[in-house]
Order: sequence, then C-alpha cells, then structure tokens
Amino acid sequence: MNIENIKKSLENVKYPGFSKSIIDFGFVKDIKVEDKNCTIYLDITSTSKEVEDELRREIPKVLPNLNLILFFNKPKEEVQKSNSVSGQNIAPQIKKIVMVSSGKGGVGKSTTTVNLAIATAMQGKKVGILDADIYGPNIPRMMGVNGKEVEVVGNKAKPLNAYGVDIMSMGVLMKEGEAVIWRGAMIMKAIQQLLRDILWEELDILFIDMPPGTGDAQLTLAQSVPVSAGINVTTPQHVALDDSRRSLDMFQKLHIPTAGIIENMSGFICPNCNTESDIFDKGTCEELAKEYKTQVLGSLPIEPAIRRGGDSGKPIVYFEPESITAKRYMMAAEKLIAMLDSQESNDISNEAIQPIMPAGVSACSPEGQKIKAEHQAKKSGGCGTGCGCK
Repeated sequence: MNIENIKKSLENVKYPGFSKSIIDFGFVKDIKVEDKNCTIYLDITSTSKEVEDELRREIPKVLPNLNLILFFNKPKEEVQKSNSVSGQNIAPQIKKIVMVSSGKGGVGKSTTTVNLAIATAMQGKKVGILDADIYGPNIPRMMGVNGKEVEVVGNKAKPLNAYGVDIMSMGVLMKEGEAVIWRGAMIMKAIQQLLRDILWEELDILFIDMPPGTGDAQLTLAQSVPVSAGINVTTPQHVALDDSRRSLDMFQKLHIPTAGIIENMSGFICPNCNTESDIFDKGTCEELAKEYKTQVLGSLPIEPAIRRGGDSGKPIVYFEPESITAKRYMMAAEKLIAMLDSQESNDISNEAIQPIMPAGVSACSPEGQKIKAEHQAKKSGGCGTGCGCK
C-alpha cells in the first residue's frame, strides 16, 4: 500500500468520542512505508491513556496487512499538585498552604501572620490569609478591613483584599464582640467551610492563622488540605518554649514540614535612642530549632510601631518598610519562600492522617473493630482482611 491508500484507510478510524476521523482532525502527522512495515506518527490532544489504547486497537483493523509501528505525541499529563487521590484536598486551587501556629496565646501569632503574608506578597507572590482563630479573629482589624461587608457570589463569599492580600475571617462574618461558644465539631466544620465555601483565587500561598494550642482545629485543617509548611510563633522565655515544643511536635505527628520558628518580642527597640534591650531574653529559639531540625525564620523585636500598626490596620511591614522589624519580616519571608520553592509538589501528603472510620461508625463497635483490624493489617503488610497474616 502507498501512503495515499493508507490515509484513505485511516479515514475510517474515528477519534474516540467524536464522529470525525483522525485524518479529518489532522492528527496523522507523518506516514513512512518500507516494504510491509508502516510507521505512523500521530499528534493527539488527549492525555488519557484510554484514548491512545483505543487508537492502537482500531488502526490495525483498517490496515491488517501491514506491520504497524505507532508513535503518539500527546500533552503531558498534569503533575498532581496535591495528594487529592489518596489524601484529601478541599482547596486544590491553592498551591501552598502555610499553618501559622503557637503552643499558647498572646505570643503575637496574628501579628506575625499579617506582616509575613504582606512581606511575601511584596516579593511577588499571590497571597491570602485565612483567619481560622475562631475564638480571637483579630486579622480584620490588623488588615484594616474591620466592618467591611463581604460580597456573596452565588452561594459563596468573596474574600476581602488589602495590601495585595486576600483575606477571610470569622471576624467579618459575625457581629463585632459576639462570643463564639462552640464545641469542637462546630469548629471543625467552620474551618472546612472557610476553605471550601470561599471564592479563593489561584493563590501561590495561603497563610492560615490558627487558634493557639494543638487541638481539633489543627487536626481538621491538616486532614482537609495538604499543608506545605508549619510556622511556630513563640516568645523567648523558657515558659513559652515549653509550649512551642508541643506545637513543633504536632507538626511532626501531622507530617507537616516545619518551615521554622518566629521568635517574637525578641528585644525591645527604644523609639528615642533606637537601642535594643532584651526584656524577655533573646536567642533561646536557636537551640529549639536545632532540636527539631529546623531554622529560626526571624527574631522580631518589641517596637511601638508594631502595636500602632496592628490597632490601626496599617501593618508595619507595609507602612514603615525601612524599620528594623519590617526588614526582619522581609528576610523571614525570603527564607519561607525559598523553603516552599524547594519542595516537590507531590512530597506533601495528608494520606497518613486521614480518619479510618467512616462517618457514624464508632471505633468501639464490632464494625469499627473490624475496620481497625483491617487497617492495621494493611500497615503491617498483611492481606487486609484482619486475619493476622503477614
């Protein structure tokens, strides 16, 4: 057969899912014939293996007397950016999620989140802040959006925006000063809704300001989305560092890579003479960072401008970029960006911390005991039936 006859035969091969042939679509790019050997080069638009497999079955049917060699050029299958197959990811449009956490309250976690997020945005990243601190949602005031109404599009809320950062918080969804008296299950549901029911754009980084401690909120977040990095915020006193160890240990148990430690209130800068005094000690986080094989992202001093910026909604890193504190936030953001950029997207997984019990099944029930036995058997290399074999 000559090339024209081969093309005529290939007009009978429909592209899977369409009525037009691979010739009509122009997918056959080249044909080479040598004796009874025929090499066909095809460019197809689908990444699906099933489409290629079907064409490999159908083409030989219309050219039964030739030894066919088929070459397919097709788009590369998109690399999965998160572990949404074996794990869970309810916000796949967000590339990197950073959990900002602390072992205790009052260490400046929200202030750190705000200034670190703005510093990251000032370095060219598309950034958002989710204020998941249900009991103390201070981010709206610190970002100058307190009292602003949220726009609802369809059945989802659109984030507010300030200083180049998208913002969502329980603080803008409830009345100012209203107490939140919720059980753990309600907190867990609220955090999932703040991720799923908000019109988040395709962000490079979403900073999540967590409630203090190591409880339901942290576990729910880690099970709902693959968290790319955890940041621990602390003050230099050893009393605070004891709580920080619990937070850092939590990152390890939840399989969250630790980006580093922010040592807040590290020295006081006098506004008159610009000298720095160590009120709460300084540099104590270096040993803690070594212990947990991480780094100190920054040592941030006590500076009156930080307090003023937080109260007035004018963050220091944006409004006083030449201050010592702003420069340290910028350096911390650089370290964080470098750490995130070095990650392979498929290295981050929350598969290992997914609950094994279906909703409504008690772990103490016979069905729950059976599920638990099967899960343990699979982990130990058994057959998965719970028989105890290895």
